[in-house]
Amino acid sequence: MKKTFLLLAIIAAFFTACRQNKTQEQQIDSLANTPDTTAAKAKTCYAYIKDKDTVSLSLITAGNAVAGDLNYNFYEKDKNAGTISGIVKGDTIIADYTFGSEGATSYRQVAFVKKGDQLLEGYGPTQETDGRRIFTDIAGLKFGDITLSVIPCK
Repeated sequence: MKKTFLLLAIIAAFFTACRQNKTQEQQIDSLANTPDTTAAKAKTCYAYIKDKDTVSLSLITAGNAVAGDLNYNFYEKDKNAGTISGIVKGDTIIADYTFGSEGATSYRQVAFVKKGDQLLEGYGPTQETDGRRIFTDIAGLKFGDITLSVIPCK
């Protein structure tokens, strides 16, 4: 019960921070300002490339906070380009993805699990809440259809 409450409190704080108009650096500073975070900021870039499909992620980490740019470019589908802001819990990143596609701005939750130097994207059932697509069961997510590998940052 305490873990569920703590997770819900973290998610609520995360969504509150995401809705404010802040730069990525400000989002990281505010999210990372918790008692258990003392790590310096670090930037890591990742990519998934398969045939004509690509996903790229530029991720800034500060303690248990993350922010960055996430872009999906799937062959013969609309491109999604946007930013993420979220938290790291253990080896899992849960973030809010704000992106543009087809001339509209959309919001959805994304998840990644770290395996070595790779990030595996999570997927599972979602529901619409307050104009955002969120996972219905974060603990039940499946990972691995899209695996991003570390690349040099530009």
